[in-house]
Amino acid sequence: MPIDASTAELRPETWLASLRPRVRSTLNLALALALASGVVLMLQAWLVARVVAAGVVHRAATPWPWLLALLPLFALRFALTRAAERVAFRAGARLRGELRDALLRQVQRLGPGWLRGQSRGEIVSSAVDGIEALEAYYARYLPAIGATALVPAAILLVVLPVDWISGLVLLLTAPLIPLFMWLIGKGAEELNQRQWARLTYLSGRFLDTLQGLTTLKLLGAARREADVVAQVSEDYRVSTMRVLRVAFLSSVVLEFLATVSIAVVAVLIGFRLMWGQMSLLPGLFVLLLAPEYYAPLRTMGAVYHLRMDAIGAATRIAQILAEPLPVPAAGGRQLPRTAHALRFDDVHFAWREGRDALRGCSFDVPAARVTALIGASGAGKSSVLALLLGFARAQRGSIRVDGVELDALDAAAWLEQLGWVPQQPHLFAASVADNVRLARPDATDAELRDALRAAQADDFVDALPQREATRLGERGAGLSGGQAQRIALARALLRDAPLLLLDEPTANLDSISQQRVLDALAQRVRGRTVLLVAHRLRTLELADHVVVLDSGRVVEQGEPAALRAAGGAYAALFAAGGTP
Repeated sequence: MPIDASTAELRPETWLASLRPRVRSTLNLALALALASGVVLMLQAWLVARVVAAGVVHRAATPWPWLLALLPLFALRFALTRAAERVAFRAGARLRGELRDALLRQVQRLGPGWLRGQSRGEIVSSAVDGIEALEAYYARYLPAIGATALVPAAILLVVLPVDWISGLVLLLTAPLIPLFMWLIGKGAEELNQRQWARLTYLSGRFLDTLQGLTTLKLLGAARREADVVAQVSEDYRVSTMRVLRVAFLSSVVLEFLATVSIAVVAVLIGFRLMWGQMSLLPGLFVLLLAPEYYAPLRTMGAVYHLRMDAIGAATRIAQILAEPLPVPAAGGRQLPRTAHALRFDDVHFAWREGRDALRGCSFDVPAARVTALIGASGAGKSSVLALLLGFARAQRGSIRVDGVELDALDAAAWLEQLGWVPQQPHLFAASVADNVRLARPDATDAELRDALRAAQADDFVDALPQREATRLGERGAGLSGGQAQRIALARALLRDAPLLLLDEPTANLDSISQQRVLDALAQRVRGRTVLLVAHRLRTLELADHVVVLDSGRVVEQGEPAALRAAGGAYAALFAAGGTP
């Protein structure tokens, strides 16, 4: 069952509790095994006490039957303890997988438009370190809390009938440990959450720096950025020391209270043995159980920081899961697979508040024709494509496809009708054929070759060691920028979509390759609706219709010849030799 993202709007502690039913049966089994281990422990303590009492008081020969009986108990307790740990680990690992899957699917649904305003490194840190912290919470902290509630209670039920005085000491001292842990933990929790925020920021900053290292080197800013990372790391070290100081203080308090409590029990038993008010067997039995009574409480103190880590990690993960989706996931209308007419009507859109990308943008994209979208950098061309791809939603205005609101369409069915070539395409660490077949996994070899030929990619693909089966590196490592562009174009052409969105498909190509690609496109775009972001004058040769954008507004639109004759913005750009 997928994780319900709606619960992510709850407080972190409440959200963590809402996930508990997903692993409740596994955790209950782990607690049952821990309780069984505690019962075996009490049997061990009783047998050890009998062996010592028989040797010290009764001067009996070595009680071999009792000693031999201890061996299977040792093995059984070890097996139960290991089984409890493995079962608890299985619960955490299962939830870890479900959370990573939910987080990945949510980021995919939010799309690249949402990612533009986020720190990639921070998201990666949440998906890796954050979910690891949540796994530890369910695999170690919750079982420790359950064991703390069950095992000492079972020991107390056994000790009270044997020695009510020692049982009373245990009963009165046990609550002091969680009380002091709570008092110290109140301050430590806030420190730990701030520490987790610093760790996430540091991870994100470091990853973003590595990804932009080439740019930093070219701009001569690498040393300055290294100094910034060093300072952030030093701040993180100092804050870590503060958190550790509190953690060590809580550990000292915990050990001190447990040690004093065990000493009180031991002293009381010793005096009563000396005064003849108690026999050796029950005294030894209770004395052996006293450290085990406080052992689960010590374990809880040792893993208490896992709860604070989980709360800090859950805060960011829950925020991502609670982000509103830009488009409906499913259930909308589906359009026939034909060339579509698009209409932007008074569309307003901003990636961030106060930074408008489109301001009352209105234009038409006629069906079965090539519409060129031109304008200076920052005019809003990429924003138009992002809205059509579902990466973002307009704040005002409407976008219609054949008269139907874009938001009313089934998102998956709509994307099936699109072919997209970005200016910087992403190729995966797979073969050339696999990268092209992402568009249509069932495409035949003949269709694959035809798409490569249409994109003018067949010549360099044939020169590769294994042709289409040659494996590429991540982001197309091993290919030039122009070759990667042609592979992406082949992928879009293989999709055979009725609507093509092309963001300067001849970018990174030399003039000869550019002309060959344009000639091939001229044949392939017939009968399709094409929205073409053009930066080069030669690319405009494909256009039947031109829309000129300036600062998020449409300043001109119409047929290329008519716009040139009008002597406006398009004519000025054309005379300058192309768009910026």
